[in-house]
Amino acid sequence: MPHSRPIGIFDSGIGGLSVAAKVRELLPADDILYVADSRHAPYGDKSDDFILERMNTVTDFLLGQGAKAVVVACNTATTSAIAQLRTTWSVPIIGVEPGVKPAVLATRSGVVGVLATPRTLQTHSFSALAARFSSTVSIAVQPCPDLVGQIEALRFDDDRTLELLHRYILPLLEKGADTIVLGCTHYNYLAERIALVAGPDVQIVSTESAVAREVVRRLKCEGLLADSDSIGTEAFHTSGEVAVFGRQIECLWGAVKAVYPL
Repeated sequence: MPHSRPIGIFDSGIGGLSVAAKVRELLPADDILYVADSRHAPYGDKSDDFILERMNTVTDFLLGQGAKAVVVACNTATTSAIAQLRTTWSVPIIGVEPGVKPAVLATRSGVVGVLATPRTLQTHSFSALAARFSSTVSIAVQPCPDLVGQIEALRFDDDRTLELLHRYILPLLEKGADTIVLGCTHYNYLAERIALVAGPDVQIVSTESAVAREVVRRLKCEGLLADSDSIGTEAFHTSGEVAVFGRQIECLWGAVKAVYPL
């Protein structure tokens, strides 16, 4: 039956686990099937065509495993190619966009900063998103080409990561940003450190909670929610090294029975 099928969630790596964790909080009865396309991470330096090919490959796998919906828990993939993905597959497909709108509502200085991968900032989708608010606020963007690699390596506190955070955040502060959007799900794992660098007067905006609420809304509309008395399970797959992903999962999610190759 549809309600017993898993929710498929994927990202280029571990960033989407932050979204999966919020989905788990709101939907404790639903099964979750997570895929990290780690062999091809990061997506932030890949072409749209390559990203779409990977999105189709992973979505085909998730649907082959019975997924009732697919969450593209990656800003780069969402802004690059989610429209094409939705024309190919008929299941609900939920994406992740940088939280520019809530940041615009929150800013007092009128300057919103955005941290994202280079590819996200180059997409037509992001340009259109930013243009919607360009008459209201100034949007300062900062590509962060090296940050995902540090997060994938679980180097949250080493000197290189802190150096990169200062390099990427200080230009936004110099432009007057009092609100900073985390435009990559990986960055959620550095939210506290980003807040420390930015200072107490700067609000950090992420979207994983909003995405999880949208997953609930879509599944409810489609009649796909699991029975409330069920106990949800999780399964984790990776296109990269299973042992490495296993260590990442243990650090960010907790102990799991197994991690599987894609």
